[in-house]
Formats: sequence, C-alpha cells, structure tokens
Amino acid sequence: MYRLVIAEKPSVAMSIAKVLGATARKDGHMEGGGWLISWCIGHLAGLAEPAVYNPSYDKWRREDLPILPESWRFTIGKDKREQFDILRTLLRREDVSEVVNACDAGREGELIFRTAYYLAGCTKPMKRLWISSMEDSAIREGFDSLRPGSDYDGLHQAALCRQKADWLVGINATRLFSVLYGRTLNIGRVMSPTLALIAQREAEIAAFEPVPFYTVELACGGMTLTGERISGKEDAAAIAAACEDSTAILQTVERREKSEKAPALYDLTTLQRDANRTLGYTAQQTLDYLQALYEKKLCTYPRTDSRYLTDDMENAVPMLVSAAAVICGVDAPGTALASQVCSSKNVTDHHAVVPTKSAADADLAALPQGEREILRLVSLGLLRAVCPPHRYAETSLTAECGEHRFTAKGKAVLDMGWRVYAAPSKDAALPDGLAEGQSLAVDVVQVKEGKTTPPKHFTEDTILQSMETAGAGEMPEDAERKGIGTPATRAAILEKLVATGLVERKKAKKITSLLPTQAGSSLVTVLPEVLQSPLLTADWEQRLGEVERGELSPEDFMAGIAAMVDELVKTYRPVPGAAVLFPSDKEAVGPCPRCGGAVTESKKGFFCENQECRFVLWKDSKFFTAKKKTLTKATAAALLKKGRMKLTGCFSEKTGKTYDATVVLEDDGAKTNYKLVFDNG
Repeated sequence: MYRLVIAEKPSVAMSIAKVLGATARKDGHMEGGGWLISWCIGHLAGLAEPAVYNPSYDKWRREDLPILPESWRFTIGKDKREQFDILRTLLRREDVSEVVNACDAGREGELIFRTAYYLAGCTKPMKRLWISSMEDSAIREGFDSLRPGSDYDGLHQAALCRQKADWLVGINATRLFSVLYGRTLNIGRVMSPTLALIAQREAEIAAFEPVPFYTVELACGGMTLTGERISGKEDAAAIAAACEDSTAILQTVERREKSEKAPALYDLTTLQRDANRTLGYTAQQTLDYLQALYEKKLCTYPRTDSRYLTDDMENAVPMLVSAAAVICGVDAPGTALASQVCSSKNVTDHHAVVPTKSAADADLAALPQGEREILRLVSLGLLRAVCPPHRYAETSLTAECGEHRFTAKGKAVLDMGWRVYAAPSKDAALPDGLAEGQSLAVDVVQVKEGKTTPPKHFTEDTILQSMETAGAGEMPEDAERKGIGTPATRAAILEKLVATGLVERKKAKKITSLLPTQAGSSLVTVLPEVLQSPLLTADWEQRLGEVERGELSPEDFMAGIAAMVDELVKTYRPVPGAAVLFPSDKEAVGPCPRCGGAVTESKKGFFCENQECRFVLWKDSKFFTAKKKTLTKATAAALLKKGRMKLTGCFSEKTGKTYDATVVLEDDGAKTNYKLVFDNG
C-alpha cells in the first residue's frame, strides 16, 4: 500500500520526495519507499464563470443581477487538466490508503488541496503536513508529526467562503458598474478600498495649498540654534536684525539617556515595505523572491503576519544568527538575545521570516540578484532583532537672543546596539561643556524660507502600511484582523489595480509612486461607501476567523454576503451626470441627435455614450438589410451629421431591381426611424 502526498508545486514535491526516498520518476508524480508524491501546480480549479450556470449570463445585463448560485460549480483550467487527471487517478488508486496534504501551510494551500481532493471524488483518510521551512530536517519532523486533516476543516471552510464571497462581489459589482457607466470597471472587496485610499490621497494633494513660513537660524558656539516658525517675512527679518552682532544666552541645557529597542523580526508586510524603501522592489517582487528562497530551503515560509519565533526555537537562534552573519558578510553579535525574538503567544499560523541554517552554505553568487538582496535583508533583520537596544544621550537646549527663543538638539551614541547593522544615524552631537547661563557670540544670522508640504504620494511601502492599519480606529479592540486584506493577498491586489488600469506606477527621483488613473479616480467617485470602506474587508476577515474556529457557520457567512450583494444591486442608482467621469476611448462617429453626446461604434450598432440616453442605430436594421445594404460607419456618420445620406443600388423586393434614393434619419426622442426620399433628394 502507498501513501499519497500532494504538494502545491513540482519543486516542493521534489524536495519532499528526496527526503522520503521516493526517487522513481513517473508520469506526473514520484514514487518509492511506500510513497507517491505529486503536485497541484497552484489552483488546478476555480469557481465557474456565470455562463456555466446560465448561458444567458454570457451577456452583461443589469436585469440578470444579482447572480447568486444555489449550488457552486468549479471548472478546471485548460492548461491544468492533464495534471488534474493524473491526481484524480492517483487519488482513486486502490493501493493508496491515505492522502497527505503538503500544500502551503495556509488558507489558500488548504483550498488548493481540498478542491482537487473533492473534485476527484476522494474520501480516503487525510493527513496534514504543516511546516514553516523546506529544509530536510523540517520536512522529516513534519512527517513525524502529521496532523489529522479534520483539524483543518474550519480553515478550508473559511478559505471556501472567502473564495465564494469574492466571486459574488466581484461578478455582481463589476457587472453592475460596468453596465451602468458604459465601460469595464473592476470591483473587488479588497481592491476597491485600496483604490479609495490612493484616490483620497491624491485628492488631498490636489486640494493642498502651501503656506510659506520663515525661521531664523543662529550659528554660534559651533552649532545652529533655530527659532520658531514665523508666518510673516518682515517679522522674521526684524528678529534676525535684533540678533545681529548679539549674544545668545543658554536658558536650559538638558541631557537625557534614551534607548531604542531592536525592531522585531520580519513578517511579510514589513519585509515588503523595507524592500520597497531600500531596494525599490514592488510588494509582488519581494513575495516572489521570498517564495523562491523558501523553495530553495534558504528562508522560512513567506506568507506570515507574525514577527516572532516560537518558544521551542530559542535554542536554534544562535545557529540561525551565525548563518545570517555569513550571508551578510559581517561579524555576528557577541551575544544573541534569543529570548527577545521568541514568543509563542505572538505567533499565528507561521513564525517570522528568518534565514534557514542551511542558508549559510548557499552559493550566494549563484542566486539571482533579487533573491540575494532579499536574503540579505531577511538576515539583517534577524541580526538586528537579537541585539541589545541602541542607547544614546540626547541633549536639548533653549537659548535667548534679541528677546526671542531658540532651540537646538543633538545626540551622542552611548552603545550602538542593534544599529550596528543599520544605516548610520544622521543626528550630530552638540558641543561638550554647555551650561545654563553661558553666553555664546552669534557668528551668522540667517532667515530660512520654507513652505508647508502636501501629503506624499503613496509608494508600495506606505500603501502597505495604510492597508495594514486602515480603519483600525473604527474597529473593536479585540478584532482579530484590522486593515485591508492579508499579508498573503496585498501584493496581488496592488498588481491587479495596475493591471486593470485603475492605478499606475510613476517614477520620479528614484521613487516610484502609486497614482490613481482617471478611471480609478472616477470609479471611487461613484462607488457607494460600503465598497470603499476598509471596514467591509476587515469585517469579513473577522467573520472568516469565526468560520475557521467553528464559531460561525459557512451558511450564515454566505447569507450575509448574498444579502449585501442583493441590496447593492437593487438599491444603487447611477450618479447623475457621471458620463463625463468615464469618457470613452472609442472614436466618436458623430453627435447624438437626442442629447448631443458622442455616438461610438460597437459590435452590433452605433450607441450614444450617455447611458441615460439609449439612442442607437442598429447594424442589423431591417430597413437596410431588406435593401441588401449595410449600415456602415460612413453611412452612420453622414446620418448623424446631416440627417440624410444618398444610397445607390438599393434592392427592391417588389421588382427585384435596384434604385437610388436618399435615406433620411428621423428621431422623436423615443424611437428612431428611416424614410426614403426620391426626386431631388
């Protein structure tokens, strides 16, 4: 008898096969040692398109909405059918006694496996491999402690609910808004709130009006003293004049010792943010590089929202730190404070991202640059996290000159601590020996002019931060998830916003910003609050957590989503005058005789772009087909411009002969008709 292991990707399957001794290569799987090892190639199947439920859904019509399947169907990707057939055969083999789910240890991995398992009609006992590293030792330990598949039934139900809910909102809202506004507008329960954040930021920047201000600076005693901000230029000049050739008297001198504790280890989001800020990588690039490192056994599992290791990993921390030092080409800290990075209570499904022990032996030069840089960044994160605090003395002083107050601040490092592995601080120390009552001759007086600055455009770094915290102040303290999306999904959401033309990346001075396109800004203008608010997706994640824990039934969760979609479709009304928000990219054939809007060509006719107008010239009009003529673009343009058009060679059904005539367009605001004019036309 065999035990069948199903991984998410071929590369992962090969690593598992090597550890288990399944070395015989077969068609779509490996075999040996009582094991069969195969793979899924990601999602083999997904929820079916609407037309599978009803062929009429192939057309986008408001009257068909909402589309709410009573029983859900799946379709297998054409390019993945062959591998699914292999899996189905393996799952049905009589000599297979047990199936092990070795897909990625998370919500999506559970969904990928279970979908294939159930579509194949399998009912064999199921076990779950749950590991955070692809190292051989981690795989062995995982197989030594396989868990019952039933332990993850709630996780699968939550994943399935998430998939169905996204389908319901995506299909219904996208069709609704696309039909109402005459162009394809992609809506999603995570996409749309993210787009709203970006559009709102641009609106704030556009509305911002800079306000000038002035500060007086005194150079004296080897340091710079700065005055308060002043709104009037003349007032600043008067203060500067009062300080010329004068003396500054120190009023207070305070020295305080402070410490800055080491940052926690990386979770996926903080790594993506740092990689964007320091390396310029997009969130998706960082995830892709990290996934590749995971599969090469050089980093631990990427899709995590935890920033700590589990308590039982404390003894392994020194070895991991040594590996990190080798990777970065630096000395390891004298003492690795392992206890400050280990906290099981702060670990969810997976611990923080760290390099593996075997990464120290990797040929870094052979890695692609992106993977190499991310591995070094992860390693630096570990080195910093196990260090003592950064300690420094901060000196702040106030001085009086010309009856005005000035201040200065400086830092002196006492112990570099974790900052030995970080960029050096730009803060300078103040001169020694400063004391209250001391007089300092003013060497130079300057008036500096500045302006208040608008909010900055979002970068991937800052949008990830905002997605993580959006709406947190409006959510209950005990909310399990706050913000928009999850660490595993945020990168894909940003990529989809760009791919669908709602957001664009623009680079200026080495910084790449995320900006809404005209269509993106317009879409936010017409979206109802329920689809813009981060509270929607946060509430979903909260309830999905309840489904996972068995506290909420999948049926109740889906009933709530269906009710929301039904209400949206039935109550939403188009924003008046919104046609101007979504200008067509189609060439105008001519002006609409009813409303003056642009008439453009589509597959079946020439339509007014104003959705409320409903003017159309049908290409298959019997008036033209009966005469064996075609309503061409040129004919439509002439009719719209002049109201008439000379037609030659018209066929007569009565006589069977051809004739010439002028066709005249008549429109009474509700109906469109044609008539023929002879004689002089």
